[in-house]
Amino acid sequence: MSELIHILLIEDDQKIANFILMALRAKQYKVTHANKGNQGVVTFCTENPDIILLDLGLPDRDGLSIIKEIRQVSQIPILVVSAREFEQDKIEALDAGANDYVTKPFAMGELLARIRVMERFIEHQSLSGSSAIFQFDYLTVDTDRRKIYVDETEVHLTPLEYKLLLFLIANRGKVVTHSQILKEVWGYGESGDAKSIRVFMASLRRKIEKDTSSPKLITTELGVGYRFVD
Repeated sequence: MSELIHILLIEDDQKIANFILMALRAKQYKVTHANKGNQGVVTFCTENPDIILLDLGLPDRDGLSIIKEIRQVSQIPILVVSAREFEQDKIEALDAGANDYVTKPFAMGELLARIRVMERFIEHQSLSGSSAIFQFDYLTVDTDRRKIYVDETEVHLTPLEYKLLLFLIANRGKVVTHSQILKEVWGYGESGDAKSIRVFMASLRRKIEKDTSSPKLITTELGVGYRFVD
């Protein structure tokens, strides 16, 4: 992308904010800082950032409500940066619409890597979409002809496996939770059986991964869901 990536940082802890601001600006990102939730929402509406870094524990409102509000009008990449470390907190944020989650304290290298994933997400969104062929290392997905190839060998997926793969590809680089998969692929509510996901995921991996003991394309986010590696 030719222009600087504009990141909106919504963080009330000034020391953490200064640390992030200094690191991101050193990497040539344009960064706008808001120290309260409502200020962050206003800045999002007026400044048109490319990526949002969001703390959940803000003084005036909870970060989850901000994610839900923004998701009503935009699919801007949202990376949660929070001290909330419990699995349920991560699931709630991802289910609300966050793209990824980093727990404080964090290594700046990890945060920068997650931001680079967000950049690729932006680039994917900006593509015309005219090509229906996706290439990921040794995996080729031809959606026009509904064909899947591992290297030069065609593999056959069941209709549900194919739907699952396309859902993961559509969200590549992003963590998708069990409940999101149940809703979007199976058509179930949150009460659906997550065990069926593991069964189909194991079958899909056997067909598209070269080494199922060390998956390269579909990684597991323990207790949360899966990520199609971009």
